[in-house]
Amino acid sequence: MIKRDTHVPDASTILGAKWTKSRRSGSNESQCVEVADVRASHHSIAVRDSKRSDGPALLLAPAVFTALITSLKHGPIA
Repeated sequence: MIKRDTHVPDASTILGAKWTKSRRSGSNESQCVEVADVRASHHSIAVRDSKRSDGPALLLAPAVFTALITSLKHGPIA
C-alpha cells in the first residue's frame, strides 16, 4: 500500500537539503526544477521550482523519482 501524505512542505523548511539544478537547464531560468537528496532525513527526493525557492516542494519516494526520470527520458513505462 502506498502511504499518501497530503502535506506539502515549504522547500525552505526541509532541513539539510542541498538543492541542485540540472546542467541541461541552460540559461533559461523559466522552466527549471531543482532536486535535493533528503533520504537521510525524509526518506525522499525533494523537488521544487527553482524560481520559488521558498515555495512548496514535492517529496517523492526514491523509486517514484526514478520512475519519473525514466519516463521523462524514455516515455511512459508500460
